[in-house]
Amino acid sequence: MSVRLKAIFLVLILTALIFGFLHLFVDAAPYSFQRLHIFLFNLCAGGTIILYFTQGRGTLSVSATAFLALSLTYAVLVFFHFYLPSIIVSLLLAILVERSRIRHFSLFPIGFFRRREPVSRKFHQASLLCLSIGLVFSTAVVANNEYLKLITVPKLELDVFFLGYSFPVSLITLSVIFSFLDQADRGGVRALKEVAFWAINLGVIVFFGFILLGMFSAQIIVTIILSAAVVMTFILYYRLGENIQQKNFLSSGVCFLMVTAVSGMAYILAETLPGYTPEGYHWLLKVHAFASLYGWNLCGLAVICRYDDFPIQLHSRELVLLHWVAALILAPAGVYSRAAAVVAVAAFAVLLYVILFAKRTGEGG
Repeated sequence: MSVRLKAIFLVLILTALIFGFLHLFVDAAPYSFQRLHIFLFNLCAGGTIILYFTQGRGTLSVSATAFLALSLTYAVLVFFHFYLPSIIVSLLLAILVERSRIRHFSLFPIGFFRRREPVSRKFHQASLLCLSIGLVFSTAVVANNEYLKLITVPKLELDVFFLGYSFPVSLITLSVIFSFLDQADRGGVRALKEVAFWAINLGVIVFFGFILLGMFSAQIIVTIILSAAVVMTFILYYRLGENIQQKNFLSSGVCFLMVTAVSGMAYILAETLPGYTPEGYHWLLKVHAFASLYGWNLCGLAVICRYDDFPIQLHSRELVLLHWVAALILAPAGVYSRAAAVVAVAAFAVLLYVILFAKRTGEGG
């Protein structure tokens, strides 16, 4: 990846983080900076990196560049509540994603059901498919909530639904993790990898349905299943994954994912408690969100951006420690404190710069 392209992604991700704190400094009502916080990271940076990784050209293709430009347009349109043009842009984005998916995989995702298809490729195609489906569904939700009013579901809010854009980024990260397990198929390992693929993908889909229906007990059951799948993935990767430098970052990422499983379950349980209010547990939701976006997802995107550069000159343990402090302490605190927000942005600026621009081993310096 070129220096210019890495700089673009650094600015995008850091800008997304800043929008997560901007409510402390600027009153933008009735607009929500949280939308830009989510879109710039998951859709603009995450979606573009997914296409970049899929196309494997080392540079942004015309279609990936178009995706980046249109996703930025989409983020601005939704932020300012220009919903009608956002519908058109969303559909154009879905077409770009599907075009890339079909070219590199197939029209129907038959690979999901092939025993010989590497699980890493299954996760990769699932990431693209989830991204395109999410874009189409968001179009339907916007059209329903703002214009048609055909379905009335309390949880079917735009801001809740838009959080789903983080799932394609999660899936592409899992694709990278399982690519280092492609050769580990002895015994029952292959079967366990297949179980992980289906449990994670179907589990999230079912879980989202239970959220919309407000079925708390069912959410707990699915969360336990998803947590078990994540723990199994971590054990497989830690024990059988290739012993390379990326392993430190990706293992840390899976640990972040386990944190999100625990925090997500804790929040669901909190909703069932007497006297529960969203404000009272807002901090827990923020820990969950930052562990997911700027912990787990960031690990995967960072490794993809430097995919062909490893090994690189950096002190992995120190960097991982900084990442955990920034994602689980500084960033959640920054939602409530201006000082913490400034420190969190500075910490992530250092973190992203080191990850994206650290020299390859042997380049000197």
